[in-house]
Amino acid sequence: MCCLGWSCSIPVVSESQALLQGLSLGGSHSCFSFVPGLGMDFLTLFLVYLCFVLLVTALLCLCSGRKESFLARSVTRASQVLSLVIPTQLQRVAHRVAHGALHRLFHTRSCLFVVLHIALQAAVFGEYTWEVFGYCWELQFPLLLLLLPYLLLAGNMGCFLLCSRANPGIITKSNHASLVKVYAYDGVMFQRGTVCPTCTMEKPARSKHCSVCGTCVHRFDHHCVWLNNCVGASNAAWFLLYLLSLTATATALAAITLSFLSHVVQLSNLLHSTYLDAQGQEHPVEIPFLVQHLFLTFPRIVFMLGFVILLTLVLGGYSAFSLYLAFTNQTTNEWCKSRRFGVSHHVSSQPPDRQVVYKNIYSKGIWRNLKEIFRPPTALERKKKT
Repeated sequence: MCCLGWSCSIPVVSESQALLQGLSLGGSHSCFSFVPGLGMDFLTLFLVYLCFVLLVTALLCLCSGRKESFLARSVTRASQVLSLVIPTQLQRVAHRVAHGALHRLFHTRSCLFVVLHIALQAAVFGEYTWEVFGYCWELQFPLLLLLLPYLLLAGNMGCFLLCSRANPGIITKSNHASLVKVYAYDGVMFQRGTVCPTCTMEKPARSKHCSVCGTCVHRFDHHCVWLNNCVGASNAAWFLLYLLSLTATATALAAITLSFLSHVVQLSNLLHSTYLDAQGQEHPVEIPFLVQHLFLTFPRIVFMLGFVILLTLVLGGYSAFSLYLAFTNQTTNEWCKSRRFGVSHHVSSQPPDRQVVYKNIYSKGIWRNLKEIFRPPTALERKKKT
């Protein structure tokens, strides 16, 4: 259709261009109609979604690597309550199934979490490639910025493979004699002469028997279900790099997605618009309505952003904790055990009836501690130093 002598033409645009052009037609005095109850329903649903993801993440962190996990205790308590109304035979069957599943899930080597790990990364990067990358490209984002998550992903997957496939430092009869000489016994947390009942060998200082892998590991940190492997002296550096690169990847995805949505808000001029409520009254656009509008326009992107932001917070906290352990030359196992003792920076002789004071004798300063992570010491190096 032509008007006032203007020539009419229909340009060929992509789907993303059409959507972005449509968002930018609002103008400074746009008015949106408000669907009654939809904003509150969406915010409730979105908060439930975030709480669910946070709860699942917390449960996985609590359950992994413990002999008696929080989830197992919760199942036991729930079964005690339900025993009042459930028949005895059904209770026994449910108990065997639940505890058997939990044992296989958290206390035996399984590729389930590795597959879940890869599936989550594939889902997030699939959504980023399918929608976010295309929209950002139409908005003329720098190409290097858009490729940054892929570069971080490549580095992360490399660290993941090296850490999961590496020998964490399994103690065998052939290397036991040399590993015993690497670290000194502190006399509190690690006692000389302690024998592992499973491996029937004296435990070197800073080692621990992993019940999941069934072996003693030198400088044992923890068993990671996401890697399906222990973290020990030989792969601690790869684990730290894996964790930092994963945190950087999630942060980059969240930052680019947030930047895209902020561009959308600026193009559509939503912050200067108004909407009509159920009574027909006009109100300025507020944050709940803005989030609702973005969700209705980009539902998959907003859900992905919520997940990635939560992941960034969780991984950021864990990365900070792991760096603290690296700077102070502690392992997760040692940090957890040290909570049972009083911590002191000075060695003092105390009567037997008093609480034992633990002192970290392995810390040698930040730089030497980091060097030990990336270049684990040997018995020969310790002999030269002494």
